[in-house]
Amino acid sequence: MASSLPSAVPSHPVVFITQTPYALPSQKFMIPLDWKRYQLSQLINKALDLPKPIPFDFLVHGEILRTSLLEWRLEKGVGEEDTLEIEYFESVMPPQRMSELPHEDWVSSVSCRIPQHFVTASYDGHLRLFDYSQNLVLDASVHQSPVTSVCTVPSPSSDTESRILASSSHDLTACLTRIYLSPENPTASTVASLHLHTSPLSSISSDASGSHLLTSSWDGLIGVWDTSIPDEHQVNFERGDDRKKRRKTAPTNIKRKAPIAVLKSHTARVSKAFFAAGEPAKGKAYSCSFDSTVRTWDVESGVCMNTINVPERPMLDLAETPDGNVLLAASTDRTVSIFDLRVSSLSSSTGIMMHPATPSCIATSESGKHQIVTGSYDGVVRLWDLRSTKGAVTSFRVWDGMKVLAVDWVGDVVGIGGEGGMELWRIAGEP
Repeated sequence: MASSLPSAVPSHPVVFITQTPYALPSQKFMIPLDWKRYQLSQLINKALDLPKPIPFDFLVHGEILRTSLLEWRLEKGVGEEDTLEIEYFESVMPPQRMSELPHEDWVSSVSCRIPQHFVTASYDGHLRLFDYSQNLVLDASVHQSPVTSVCTVPSPSSDTESRILASSSHDLTACLTRIYLSPENPTASTVASLHLHTSPLSSISSDASGSHLLTSSWDGLIGVWDTSIPDEHQVNFERGDDRKKRRKTAPTNIKRKAPIAVLKSHTARVSKAFFAAGEPAKGKAYSCSFDSTVRTWDVESGVCMNTINVPERPMLDLAETPDGNVLLAASTDRTVSIFDLRVSSLSSSTGIMMHPATPSCIATSESGKHQIVTGSYDGVVRLWDLRSTKGAVTSFRVWDGMKVLAVDWVGDVVGIGGEGGMELWRIAGEP
């Protein structure tokens, strides 16, 4: 029998389900149609008789409820007698600012992938390593021009003191820098430079094993590289050109590497390229470009397997959910396009997330498949749930009048880089 709740407004039959530890006994409720999330959360807490209130959010037909039940029912055309199955889950707690690290120049990229440390890449050409106590552990001058991207190359060994950082730059090169995290004497040394591109590089990324890298560039090319350090230079600069002059003073112990393959298909600058989750190093990769396309690559054969066209949406960043089902592309038209890779014959976006300013960067949560964060040119970082993308779950302003350029999300820590330097925020992901 349905539980009756006194109300002067019409009610609708509802059954609640959950994947949390806070399960209700199976029963039907008659819920007033003017109820919203807050009243539903109060009901769950009262029915469970929880000693400490827990805020809940609600999914109706796979979409987060952001209106009253009546507004939702009218929008979806659901009949009065149809019992609604509503799933509830713990609400996300408000983001908390942990610390800030001002830099003298813009921070274009951040990485939180080294335990208890984070890396920043700056427009002054430096890579910097900080610990969680905000101490500067290492400061390495790696590039002669702004650094655009940095990633931590996974190590197959159990060595916890040595790491390789891969960085890309406007100086037309990428570099591999080895860092040693010895408490007594931390050091950094650039061991290889990667040479292919004729225009500034926009990104660099590693595969899960740490054996291969992808670089993307404004020249429209994607470079495929291994991460081995050669004994001899693989690239010579014997012919007179601008690059020769610029690199005359480069240390001879930094070995010049050549790509093992080049991916060609984009018709404008490539903004991002990365290996697909769970794929071998020479398996599948994705890229996005100012030519308003997202492309899927067979890296081993060097062939573009699929192209998604989204006209008039030059793309700035691309990310993949951990389950490999969804791609997200940030565009200059103030949208983040959603591409559901499970859709057969995917040729365009399957949804969008609107922003009041240009979204510049995207990071996905490792702990859940539904949540992402975006940073944008209005200085705001927004948390989204892919089950309901009409509006952000929450947002927080990092800087006034300064752009967010980079985000990275590991555990409950979000590293944010931009014109204001570097900040760390805590976001409790999906329970």
